Amino acid sequence: MRADRLVSLVLLLRRHGRLSATALARELEVSTRTVLRDVEALSAAGVPIYAERGRHGGFALLPGFRTELTGLNHDEALALLVAGSRRGAQVFGLGSALASAMLKVVDALPESYRHTAAGAAERLLIDPETDLLSRRLAAEEVPDATVAEVLRAVFAGHRLRIHYAPFNRSPEWRTVDPIGLVTVRDTAYLLATRSGADRTYRLSRVLAAEELDEPARRPDRVDLDRAWRDRSTRFRAGGDQVTVLARVNPARREQLVNTALAVLAEETDADGRLRMEVTFQDSRHAEWALWQLATDAEALSPPSLRATLRDRAAALAARYATPPDETGSPSPARRDDRADERPGDRRDERPGERADEGDGQPATVQDVPLSAKLTGAGADPL
Repeated sequence: MRADRLVSLVLLLRRHGRLSATALARELEVSTRTVLRDVEALSAAGVPIYAERGRHGGFALLPGFRTELTGLNHDEALALLVAGSRRGAQVFGLGSALASAMLKVVDALPESYRHTAAGAAERLLIDPETDLLSRRLAAEEVPDATVAEVLRAVFAGHRLRIHYAPFNRSPEWRTVDPIGLVTVRDTAYLLATRSGADRTYRLSRVLAAEELDEPARRPDRVDLDRAWRDRSTRFRAGGDQVTVLARVNPARREQLVNTALAVLAEETDADGRLRMEVTFQDSRHAEWALWQLATDAEALSPPSLRATLRDRAAALAARYATPPDETGSPSPARRDDRADERPGDRRDERPGERADEGDGQPATVQDVPLSAKLTGAGADPL
């Protein structure tokens, strides 16, 4: 809304003293022409804003001017509630509202605290776009219009019609009763019921959404954290679980534990290696987890897993056994088509069941570390 943008413009000038039209446009996510029109509107409304020309010029407020328009609107208050993770605000389409809300919070602070708070904020960085190895931590893209429609239905308590695309299946329209939204490592999920049965949908697979003008069939109050834990537990309990006996380098123990469902037994061999009995969601999950550890882990049983890992290693060795051809392309070699497919790609099954009707689940098992088993939180091991 333009009124919110005008307030944000004034607060930006109060905080920074002087800003160019380009800087204001960048902060407000609008064009410089829009900034110039807003400045003109503020001036006409009696706000003492003036322009300074020159290389270091820009717009500024007369000294001592203070606005009392620091009340938070609905989206800004909501953004602050999820601001424990700034990326959570981005996932739910509340990034700009969070930025505006923080401006108002800073402006509402006493003068003696304002600069201290701003300085402290500069010393903290939460969830940057890349990790220390410059690997980009990409969040799933969800259209703003879809997020907005889902949010409206969740908050208003209305039924929701969604066009959902399960993994490897054709999209279908379905009507659900929304309960709440959960974000796990930049992946957002819609918790809902359908015909009275629990359903969990991955928000990035909702192609379109439509809020219906009828009340949702859901309880008045909800413990979303408990609902998430319950669904995660039911999902992890399903599937064709596999028990694996492996010898593991102690330095890689935590990585294995964080991808397994459970550790059934553990002892130390004479050479210092750990002999561990662990369970996985299925054979593909076990193969993926052991492959990540390379020579730091050896699967002793079952024989089928050991054979699969041997075949993958042989295919990799064959690829590098000969130099590239004259064109510089890598030489052909046998390749396991699943080598680049993570077991987490089956994200559209009903928790606790398989091949239901393509509904999403809270998180794939390999995304749930042992430390999060009781909370239902997910963590991507890669």
